[in-house]
Amino acid sequence: MVLSRLILGLLALAPMTGYDLKRHFDSTVGHFWAADKAQIYRTLAQLVTDGLADVEKVAGSGAPDRQEHHITAAGRTALAEWLASEPERHVERDPFLARVFFGADLGDDAFRSLLAGHREATRARLERFERTRAESSASDRAARLRLSTLDNGIAHLRVELAWLDAVEEELA
Repeated sequence: MVLSRLILGLLALAPMTGYDLKRHFDSTVGHFWAADKAQIYRTLAQLVTDGLADVEKVAGSGAPDRQEHHITAAGRTALAEWLASEPERHVERDPFLARVFFGADLGDDAFRSLLAGHREATRARLERFERTRAESSASDRAARLRLSTLDNGIAHLRVELAWLDAVEEELA
């Protein structure tokens, strides 16, 4: 359900093709919600079936026609109801933490390698988020709220790096 509401939210910003949605998804809400192309297209098709979005064929100039999706009035109502509802509990699944949990069976070098790989990926993600933040500005409430979610992601990644340092120090 959350993915469908995220897609409705993006469609409320502007009509988009499935390709546009995936691109915007990755560059906006991707720092707090993951979805692959197949999930997005499948959910988008269901939104159309449910009458929450519709499709308009847009003639391509020198290119194939595009299937542009628009949020419907029913979609705006569903989005508004979801925004006003009590957030559902999201159970986090983290394969890295599962490896740490059972990591006692790894040798010291293998465990340090596991931590180092995760640290490198976390640093790269943090650098990408911080670069996006530095290039962004918030001129209105909507933009400030969107950037606040990016700030949340940055804070979580910084805490993750501090936690990795603490784990490595404890095991040294």
